[in-house]
Amino acid sequence: MAKDKLSSVANEHYFKVDHLQNDIKKRAVRGAGATIGAQVAAFMLHLLSTVILARLLTPRDFGLVTMVTTFSLLLQNFGMNGFTEAIIQKEEVDHNTVSTLFWINASISLILTVIFAAFSQLVARFYHDPDLTSVAIAISFSILASGLSTIHLAVLKRNMKFSVLSAITMSGMAISVTIAIILAWWGLGYWALVANTVALPLTSAVGAWLVCRWRPGPPVSGTNIMPIIKFAVNTYGNFTMNYLSRNLDNLLVGKYFGSQSLGFYKKAYDIFALPVNNLSAPLTNVALSALSRISNDHENYKKNYLNIISVIAFMGMGLSLFFTLCSYELILLILGAQWGQAAEIFVIFGPSIGIMLVYNTHGWLHLSLGQAGRWFRWGIYEFMVMASSFIVGVFFGPKGVALAWTVTAFVLTVPGIWYAGKPVGLRVIDIINAIWKYLMAALISGILCWLLLFFIGRTAGLYNQLGTISRIIIASILCSSLYFLMVTALYQGIRSFIQVASLIKELLPKLLQKKPKILPDDNPEK
Repeated sequence: MAKDKLSSVANEHYFKVDHLQNDIKKRAVRGAGATIGAQVAAFMLHLLSTVILARLLTPRDFGLVTMVTTFSLLLQNFGMNGFTEAIIQKEEVDHNTVSTLFWINASISLILTVIFAAFSQLVARFYHDPDLTSVAIAISFSILASGLSTIHLAVLKRNMKFSVLSAITMSGMAISVTIAIILAWWGLGYWALVANTVALPLTSAVGAWLVCRWRPGPPVSGTNIMPIIKFAVNTYGNFTMNYLSRNLDNLLVGKYFGSQSLGFYKKAYDIFALPVNNLSAPLTNVALSALSRISNDHENYKKNYLNIISVIAFMGMGLSLFFTLCSYELILLILGAQWGQAAEIFVIFGPSIGIMLVYNTHGWLHLSLGQAGRWFRWGIYEFMVMASSFIVGVFFGPKGVALAWTVTAFVLTVPGIWYAGKPVGLRVIDIINAIWKYLMAALISGILCWLLLFFIGRTAGLYNQLGTISRIIIASILCSSLYFLMVTALYQGIRSFIQVASLIKELLPKLLQKKPKILPDDNPEK
């Protein structure tokens, strides 16, 4: 007992974060710099693995694994979306409480792993494909692996150790991708993707335990854990609704059009999601920690949030323009000629990249303000809207489902952010003013580029004679030039470019600095 008490006292320094209040903006921005730097590397690695695996495997291979992960990822994220935010957001939390959370989360993850493996045949019957039984059993282990890393990763996030988190993510991704490519090269087909799915959370768990020296003690009764569990349940409830909204399309395409069509659809979605996820994920970790610390200063909070989404809109709308114009060339370059049907779907996803980047920030507001219940309620509304649109879209095939996704992204963005920001007085006009000019600049630039590259006979003829890479280069130069020109005209100056340049200037020093210590020294007195 005395030993446990001593261990508890020694571990308390992992949860004291008062020192982070000093210059929190600089910590947040530099943390984002380190994270985005690693995320760029992760993006390149993901892109490289996609290029290789798309040529070694078939659309059916990707479709089969997606059919299973549509269900398994919901369970895999049980604690990661709930306990993580609770540990980050709560001002005061101690070793005993977090230890109890660890054992609760690990136990539930084990139970979910067993249940998913037991119900593997139901997954196979739902899709009418017997191969899915063994795939589901193998992938079930990813649920337990993810559960073992959740609390350790949350401790690192609470301490704003974003460079360390990025290193764990990159290492896990590099190992899992290497395993997948080797197995695909050996001709093991979809088992290469199954191995990748399990190896990623497993290596992340190993990395988290090696890097974070906090160790859970035994569960302790009497800890004030119920408010945390309530917050976590609401957060996971919202995640569940959001997950169902974002994955119902996979379920419908797989159910009604088969694994091959799902393979084309999912790969188009994955490439659309690459810029969205690789920008949203690192910024979420940093923004949540930073905004949580200024949530009581409403005016400062709103100002910082609106500045952030303005920069995100500037970058995101430009990405939408580029990905839409170059959709066929990008798919041909990344996946190969056999993925032509994916290109037809990808061009429909393209216009929603920028608006999705903006929309994803509504979760920052809910969580940093401690409003998990409101987020859950919004998630129910979001699910109803997206489910309705997907059900209509499925009558028009995979392309109809993709169009339903894009339309609902535009419909939900402003209401979703307004509802999330209502507790601090965020107005609809504030949100619109932060993003509408970038959206208009991308739309005008897109129309002009389309006319020059695909409609006007002489220029379109010259463009079509170029090779794939040359077309991408020409289109990117043209669309970026026109977009920057439109932004400058609409804002009557270069304010947007100064904002982005200022952000990059603050990000870069951290990338060039020496790596900080992983966590405070184990001796709390030092």
